[in-house]
Amino acid sequence: MLNYLIRRILYAIPILLGVNLLTFALFFMVNTPDDMARIHLGVKHVTADSISRWKIEHGYDKPLFFNEKAVGAARAADTLFVEKSLKLFALDFGAADDGRDIAREIKTRMWPSLAIALPTFLVGLLAYISFALLLVFFRGTRLDTAGVVLCVALMSISGLFYVIGGQYLMGKLWHWFPISGYQPGLDAWKFLVMPVLVSAVASIGDSTRFYRSLFFEEIAKDYVRTARAKGLSELRVLFRHVLGNAMIPILTGVVVVIPRLFMGSLIIESFFGIPGLGSYTIDAIQAQDFAIVRSMVFLGSLLYILGLVLTDISYTLVDPRVRLE
Repeated sequence: MLNYLIRRILYAIPILLGVNLLTFALFFMVNTPDDMARIHLGVKHVTADSISRWKIEHGYDKPLFFNEKAVGAARAADTLFVEKSLKLFALDFGAADDGRDIAREIKTRMWPSLAIALPTFLVGLLAYISFALLLVFFRGTRLDTAGVVLCVALMSISGLFYVIGGQYLMGKLWHWFPISGYQPGLDAWKFLVMPVLVSAVASIGDSTRFYRSLFFEEIAKDYVRTARAKGLSELRVLFRHVLGNAMIPILTGVVVVIPRLFMGSLIIESFFGIPGLGSYTIDAIQAQDFAIVRSMVFLGSLLYILGLVLTDISYTLVDPRVRLE
């Protein structure tokens, strides 16, 4: 197991380096530091001196990969690639273009993102699997047909409709919860219930159809017929055998949720005024703050790779057929 973990971590290094190189090329070769300075300074204040002064103040005045003016190892170290990109491997995110410390902002904003994403993930997963198992249990009946039609209808509706509709019904019409905003502490639940419900309902259509397809594929296999032949009830067959053998594709789908647990949902946090990492990224994109966007891209890649490693490990726990060399 230890050798496997070390090997997977070593595999992740070139992947992260490739993501870093690609992100660096997009930010500093396609969009040069001079272009970044013009965006932040505005049309009326753009002069050669102001551009040069802005680049010096924000650390963008160095060469990209090789510094001819430096001596020795500083020729490679005193560059934009090392200062703005490689330092991310040490989780040194530096400062945003407006001067705020990015690491401190991430530590502060990750908790509101987790407060939304974790309940949404748990409630949603329970609801999707339960609904899918219900449709499989009543397969071939009118209830199954009505459930599939409902899922297709829910999939056809834009996610923004659920957000706006939830705010109107639960916030403005029924006055159950605040429409937007956030308050730390014990009263935070008032601002989180509506985003969690909206997020879960918005994904119930496609997620339920996905799990229903998995369970239908499993229920046609030989081991299910053998279990029925032994006299097991249909409920026990579904929950003990079908659900257990469908855990690997379920876990594979869960891995994509892990980055979102920490980084938040871009749309939900923006519409509900939650000061999480999702809204932090949206605000950075709108403000053209490339330091924040670069850091969030790296953090998302790191979390996704971590999720892949955890998923591979969990395979051995749910399926004894999977063995690590």
